[in-house]
Amino acid sequence: MTRLDAVIFDVDGTLVDSERDGHRVAFNAAFAEAGLPDRWDIDRYGDLLRIAGGTQRMAHWFESTGRSPAQAGELTERLHPIKTRIMRNLVEDGRIQPRPGARELIERLAARGIALHVATTGTRAWVEPLLRHAFGPVFDVVITGTEVPDLKPSPAVYLEVLARTRCAPEHVVAVEDSANGVLAATAAGLRCVAAQNAYTRSHDLSAALLVADGLDDPELVSWFDDQLSAASPRRR
Repeated sequence: MTRLDAVIFDVDGTLVDSERDGHRVAFNAAFAEAGLPDRWDIDRYGDLLRIAGGTQRMAHWFESTGRSPAQAGELTERLHPIKTRIMRNLVEDGRIQPRPGARELIERLAARGIALHVATTGTRAWVEPLLRHAFGPVFDVVITGTEVPDLKPSPAVYLEVLARTRCAPEHVVAVEDSANGVLAATAAGLRCVAAQNAYTRSHDLSAALLVADGLDDPELVSWFDDQLSAASPRRR
């Protein structure tokens, strides 16, 4: 069994239930603040999630609802910072909660001296306070879309974590929830396990070593216990 030295987590939909009751709510509030009639219900937002990146999602929506490319670009540039501010407020108000099993898995890994990192294309303005509020100072390296703008399935954000930590890819596991995330992790040479959620159950996650129903899925818990049996404890 390959030794486990580090785990790199995605954030949205993986560590936290942030899409339906976080980002979607923030997008709708930004539309309302701008006086626009646009609203994304739960199912529509699930469809839009197939477009990677919040700005890209917003621009696509505006064009698909009859705005010109120029109008769509102007609206997106104006509204996305508003959406980010609202999302940060939701985070600081404690509205975005860890997924079941997230804290327990992190505690189990940390107790064995496994290095914990984050690779997300979310904006640091809300990612950083979310991780602090939800989990405390447990992550060694956090790379966000603010530092690496290439969206998953590009492996760029994972490669940046590996470069900064000097971790050997064969000794690292990524935890993702979506097809784009799994493809990004595996393209970086990492083993990947997928903890799917309601929005990603229809995704092709076949590139993952394991597809679980969540971070508290007994199969995922058992898989990590097996990996920890081969881990070499280290001082953090």
